[in-house]
Amino acid sequence: MTSAVRVQLGEDGADAERVEQLAGYLRGELIERGVADVKALPAGPAPPGSRGFDVVTAGGLLVTLGKSADGLRSVVAAVREWLSRGGRVKRTVRLEIDGDVLELTEATITDQDKLVDLFVSRHSSS
Repeated sequence: MTSAVRVQLGEDGADAERVEQLAGYLRGELIERGVADVKALPAGPAPPGSRGFDVVTAGGLLVTLGKSADGLRSVVAAVREWLSRGGRVKRTVRLEIDGDVLELTEATITDQDKLVDLFVSRHSSS
C-alpha cells in the first residue's frame, strides 16, 4: 500500500487565495478523520536565489496514509463530500498515487463509486 496521496483542488473562478482556503478546510476535515499527516503540497525546488522558503502548490495537499485501505477510503470520502458542497460552482479534484490519477470532477455519483472502488483496490494490500 502506498503511503502518500497528492491531492489537487480547484474551483471555477477562484483565485489562489480562495483555493488555499478551500484546501485548508479539507485539510482540517482529513485531520479530524484521523489521517496520519496532511501538509501543503510542495511545488518542487525553490527558485534559484530564493531565501529558503518552501514553494507550495495552490490548493495542493500531500496526505500521508496508514497501511490500510481505510485511510485511502477516508481521504476519498472527505474529497467527495468537499466536491458535493460546491453547489452550483464547478469544483475539481485530482488524487495521485505513484503516477496513478483519479479525477472526480464531473462524474456522476454512480461513476464516482466505481472509480473510487477501482482506485482504492489498485492501491490496497492484497
